[in-house]
Amino acid sequence: MNLPDRPDQPPEMRASDADRDRVALVLREAAAEGRLDMDELDERLSAVYAAKTYAELEPITRDLPVPTGGAPIAHPAGSLDRAFGPYVDGAPSWSGGVGIMSGFERVGVWNVPRTFTGFAFWGGGKIDLRDARFADEEVHIRLFAVMGGIDVIVPDDMSVHVNGLGIMGGFDHKASGPGVPGSPRVVVSGFTFWGGVNVRRKERREERRRRKELKKQEKEQGELDA
Repeated sequence: MNLPDRPDQPPEMRASDADRDRVALVLREAAAEGRLDMDELDERLSAVYAAKTYAELEPITRDLPVPTGGAPIAHPAGSLDRAFGPYVDGAPSWSGGVGIMSGFERVGVWNVPRTFTGFAFWGGGKIDLRDARFADEEVHIRLFAVMGGIDVIVPDDMSVHVNGLGIMGGFDHKASGPGVPGSPRVVVSGFTFWGGVNVRRKERREERRRRKELKKQEKEQGELDA
């Protein structure tokens, strides 16, 4: 079987959440390398989290290189040091957010508590963890949306587990997957009714700037060499 870390498993054996997370990591690495576009990534991630057995998981990465041992996502030096450690003095620390016919935002540099609870009713919310600071190895974000929506943005180097339930609504599980060794673990749970919770992975802003600067330098060097 072409599954990372789980060779030669019977195809009829039921897959675990950890197995699905390992396959999701391979897909995200392939997208970062340009082997998959975003539409293909979304399609395959949907298939991963719908899969019940190894036989259903195996074809999803058949045309992709699978790193032995599940190679970690590349990340800039020091990014985790800034994310995980003592709280930032003077930065806000919110334990929750409420949007009732309105909205709330938890963005920028802020200190994430062990448990955060968000609620939206005919409203919305945005929780951005890319510049946040974590003092605990694992944080729990509990979200409840009724005829409303909440967006969660997590850095692509963090471990994420989404296990919420949506009724006549949506609770996006596609961001679930492992991060780099030593990264905090973010557990997103909750319930939606006629609403939705959207969890997305995005690069940290400084990493995006670094990539753009490298591409610019490579382009300038190519023009000089020409």
